[in-house]
Amino acid sequence: MKPLAIALLTATLLAPSTAFSQTRKRSSRQRPPATTATQRVSQVRTAGATRVGDQIKFLTRFIYLLGGVSSGIAAVDEAARRNEASPAILQKNQQSKATVKSSITGFRESLDKLEIDFRNTPELQPFYIKLAGVAAGAATAEEQAAANQFDAAGRSLLNVINRLTDVLVVMRQ
Repeated sequence: MKPLAIALLTATLLAPSTAFSQTRKRSSRQRPPATTATQRVSQVRTAGATRVGDQIKFLTRFIYLLGGVSSGIAAVDEAARRNEASPAILQKNQQSKATVKSSITGFRESLDKLEIDFRNTPELQPFYIKLAGVAAGAATAEEQAAANQFDAAGRSLLNVINRLTDVLVVMRQ
């Protein structure tokens, strides 16, 4: 029995101690879930950036179309000065001018609302500084269109697009 006890004692001492050690279950540290306030700020910023991006899309599409319409309007106006345009063409030209003017008015109104929303939403207020004035740029374009200066109105709207793009750049940071 003595040799058996010595063998067991030797085997116990030579066995790795980790086999007999008490283990605890380790879990990876989980990050605390994002707070609802942080999620709300992120959602509001994303929604604001989406609205700015949509305005850029609408304005660029409009300016693309305005280029062709503007040249057509100018050509008909020139023909009218020379008394070479038919009444039907003159009427269609007036409708085109009215459509362009109402479209620019719609852009001004939507940009006005966008500015107000940015100013009144606490999560978007830091970006309002860059956004302020885009509605005024659209109002300038509206005045130019009312004076039948459609090319100048298009250039003013390009400046509005530049401002909106600057807002997106700031919001991305």
